[in-house]
Amino acid sequence: MSSTMRTRRTLGSLAATAVLTAGLLGASGVQAPQASAAACSGTTGVTVVVDFTALGGGIETGCAVGDPASGLAALTGAGFPYAFHPRFPGFVCKINALPTTCTNPTGTAYWSYWHAQHGGAWSYSNLGAGGYNPAPGEVEGWSFGAGAQPGITAP
Repeated sequence: MSSTMRTRRTLGSLAATAVLTAGLLGASGVQAPQASAAACSGTTGVTVVVDFTALGGGIETGCAVGDPASGLAALTGAGFPYAFHPRFPGFVCKINALPTTCTNPTGTAYWSYWHAQHGGAWSYSNLGAGGYNPAPGEVEGWSFGAGAQPGITAP
């Protein structure tokens, strides 16, 4: 898939997420954070990298502007909607509707969660994304498969 097609797909996902988020939060008057299809600059937010390679896709990057309260908030703030596994609450089963079906998590088929500093090495998270509070300037990573880190250096 070309870089242009990936960017368009990412921007389409961001637009759909923005519409959904606005609809969900509009009644409360709370505004959703803006998402960007590129890495955050400095400490303007939390950069999120999602590696879809094992699912036949590429690697996508987004920016959750501001200071998201959790790794899950960073994920959605960067334009990546997610779904929990129906039988394992709190366990992320899909990101951007991938994989297409939720299977029981195994050692070879799950979304692994990572942290890094810009340009630094990935570190496997020993906390779930709902319990981790990333600081602006940090990079969050997600990779589907057997627990391998995202396939790029943290941007």
